[in-house]
Amino acid sequence: MSSALYENLDRVWNALTAPDQPFAIETIELRGNPTRVFAAAPPTLRDVWLASAAFADRDYLVYEDERWTYAQAHQQVASIAAWLIDTGIQPGDRVALALRNYPEWLLAYWGALCAGATVVGMNAWWVGEEMLFGIQDAAPKVLFADDERLTRLAEHAAAVPNLRVVVIRCDAANYPDAVPFAETIARSTELPMVNIDPDSDACIFYTSGTTGRPKGAQLTHRGCVNNIMNLAFAAAMNAGVAEAMGQPVPDPESLPTPAALVTTPLFHVTANNCVAHPMTLNGGKLVCMYRWDAGKALELIEREKITALTGVPVMAREIITHPDFAKYDTSTLQSMGGGGAQLQPDLVGKIDESVATARPQTGYGMTETCGIITSIAGDFFVDQPESCGRAMPNFEAKVVDDDGNDLPTGAVGELWVRGGSVIRGYLNRDDATAETITDGWLHTGDVARIDDKGFIFIVDRKKDMVLRGGENVYCAEVESALFDHPDVAECTVFGVPDDRLGEEVGAAIVLRASAKLSADALRAHCASKIAKHKIPRYVWFMAEALPRNASGKFLKRELRERLSVADAA
Repeated sequence: MSSALYENLDRVWNALTAPDQPFAIETIELRGNPTRVFAAAPPTLRDVWLASAAFADRDYLVYEDERWTYAQAHQQVASIAAWLIDTGIQPGDRVALALRNYPEWLLAYWGALCAGATVVGMNAWWVGEEMLFGIQDAAPKVLFADDERLTRLAEHAAAVPNLRVVVIRCDAANYPDAVPFAETIARSTELPMVNIDPDSDACIFYTSGTTGRPKGAQLTHRGCVNNIMNLAFAAAMNAGVAEAMGQPVPDPESLPTPAALVTTPLFHVTANNCVAHPMTLNGGKLVCMYRWDAGKALELIEREKITALTGVPVMAREIITHPDFAKYDTSTLQSMGGGGAQLQPDLVGKIDESVATARPQTGYGMTETCGIITSIAGDFFVDQPESCGRAMPNFEAKVVDDDGNDLPTGAVGELWVRGGSVIRGYLNRDDATAETITDGWLHTGDVARIDDKGFIFIVDRKKDMVLRGGENVYCAEVESALFDHPDVAECTVFGVPDDRLGEEVGAAIVLRASAKLSADALRAHCASKIAKHKIPRYVWFMAEALPRNASGKFLKRELRERLSVADAA
């Protein structure tokens, strides 16, 4: 690619972030550390929601044959906020959401935020024991849940007697002590006035931890709003570079209204912070799906004139390789890609070739940064498909050695970042917070290098986890479930490459002497302990002790290279 592309990148980047410009950066002291933030960012997510009232007549939420305009959504959000306050919710109290990607998820989310509450996004794949942990850890006063989640929680309900439950899309008669969702949206009222500290928790999203229990990441209003600004900057920067390169610039009036297909769970930052938040601020439409299906997604792209498709990479691959792809009109798509896992280099080119109107894009980020750290799209992505782009303006980024010392340009080490989007910490886990954040610098756990143009390349993961279809599966959590079986003497869990999901979960097992245990019986045991996606797909029963290094740690890489999928149970 010509040097002019990168020269224009620097020129446009500097112009957009210059003083008094829309994306000007200022440095403030945040939690005792100098921190880069956007000077013009709205203070809180409540302000983001209030701004969306300007789009009253536009469609906001779509689910199958149901639709909500922005005006209808604002009425219901105001009602939910008022109901929560009347229920006794005060700023800083927590409200949990445990349901599928129904529109009610977003209505309850904005209602809770506008009441000053902190939203606890519960993983919808959790089994009852995991749900109980989340509720006891976060201590929400109200839980919005659907029938599937309530059924799982039922056997543990006695352990949380004071939790008030709102039931969604199920017969409230089945839960006599619960409140029907219809009751929370029945009021005709103005949004209650609430003062919210920008550095208070907006939401708590759980990310699996190496100790075997999920950690509740505390995402602040400031962090979430700065993520929206980063996403807006990325779009403005790409448009500015395209114009500077002499590429045709479409008339904004000719473009379709922004519309996104919500393909990944809303309890993750990919769907919530990186899709729902910016779409809401821009008056876009959010189309929810009961579950992911590439054929159904193609129907919705055509029917709802979807402009952005963001999900885990396998979703983009399934769309463009679907046998019915050519039968549907995908001409409204402007961007296609995702997060949650790295787009394979071949997929970048295939997206660019398959959809005439859409350019490939991706963002690298974490729950711990409220969304993206980097963004890359269009010509930059095609030119450097192995990169995840530059760090966004409100981040400092550096690569360090094992002792935390800065490494020179091009050297490989752990990526650390600091900026206004970094979380406040982990709920009830001061130890984990101290291990993960040093003087405001977040240890990403990813091994990377940064080139002389500032582009970041993720080389490997330092953290011990499996990235399965965008879901972080931490090995220690799975190992804990396996070790809970009395016949397991040794076990170690690691990722096994998978063409569709990126990685699947594999486990090498040594049984106790004379024990007889099948892989299916072991999986059945795990099913009561951990969510389905964490259960090992591949199981190897080893005749000898697992290999270890001098410090006693299992040699996972050696096992991964030695064991064959064909030999797994």
